[in-house]
Amino acid sequence: MRGYTLQHRDGHVELLLRDDLPRPSPGSGQLLVRVRAAGLNRGEFLAGHGLHGAGGAPKPVGAEAAGEVVEVGDGVQGWRVGDRAMGRCAGGFADFALISEAEALHVPEALDWTEAGAIPLTFLVVYDMLVIQGRLTAGETLLVAGGSSGVGVAALSAAKAMGARVIATSGSAAKLERLKTLGLDLGLETRSPDFAAAVREATDGRGADLAIDTVGGTVFAECVRALGFQGRLAMVGYVDGVLKAELDLEALHARRLHLFGVSNKLRSPQQRAEPVPGFQADWLPLFADGRLRPVVDRVFRFEDLAQAKASMEQAEHLGKIVLAGSAD
Repeated sequence: MRGYTLQHRDGHVELLLRDDLPRPSPGSGQLLVRVRAAGLNRGEFLAGHGLHGAGGAPKPVGAEAAGEVVEVGDGVQGWRVGDRAMGRCAGGFADFALISEAEALHVPEALDWTEAGAIPLTFLVVYDMLVIQGRLTAGETLLVAGGSSGVGVAALSAAKAMGARVIATSGSAAKLERLKTLGLDLGLETRSPDFAAAVREATDGRGADLAIDTVGGTVFAECVRALGFQGRLAMVGYVDGVLKAELDLEALHARRLHLFGVSNKLRSPQQRAEPVPGFQADWLPLFADGRLRPVVDRVFRFEDLAQAKASMEQAEHLGKIVLAGSAD
């Protein structure tokens, strides 16, 4: 079986395509999927995210996948060979991957493989930040700092499907124009922490109800300044590499703010699976009828993961980059 392994060496990520990996066998409660598409996610390529093996040894890479079920493990219910499945997994950049039944989702007929491969990790994260922790409701205002990222674009699409208003920042005017075609209400062209006043002006002085920081510490304090009374702030990532930021305790106290992190790094498998039933009930019908769709910027061949990674690091894409499954 072919598949990619990854290891971090001296602060650098090394990718290796191997053709001698053993084909996995599904254990109890697992599906074996013939991978047709897998989404790229920046975090899995960052050193320090715990994705390398013990002692820096190579480890299978790829955190989400979509494909046909070819085997089902003991105790699995509701799945059979030939079903179309998508889900978070370990080792998605391979010919075959295992997906836990607890995290597996049936792919709606309206979606092709490329779209399905772009959904599981990103949209489950967005469901966590918008619905479970963010408590976003129709008519509220969402602020996305870094709106053209994969998470940012998914959050925009989902929030609009939920009936919310969306404001987003980006350093690219062209990307903001593209986001407007997805329903963006207001785009702020900036990479600097200087957008709180514009957010307040756009909301008649109230501020944002929910803010998403996909950038990191450089804009964290500004996101707090942009929040209104009982506002919520989701800390999603830190692509800027800045891990510390100012926190206005007076604003936190007086405005009754809620700050929360969105990460699966320390969650148990059971905890990671907890949002899946809600996602299946609330959002899978939106994908099925077209009200919600992933935005795929580019698709690379299975053999071209290194180029796909380089494209992602150049930050010129809008939405998701997807790796197509290898040929039969």
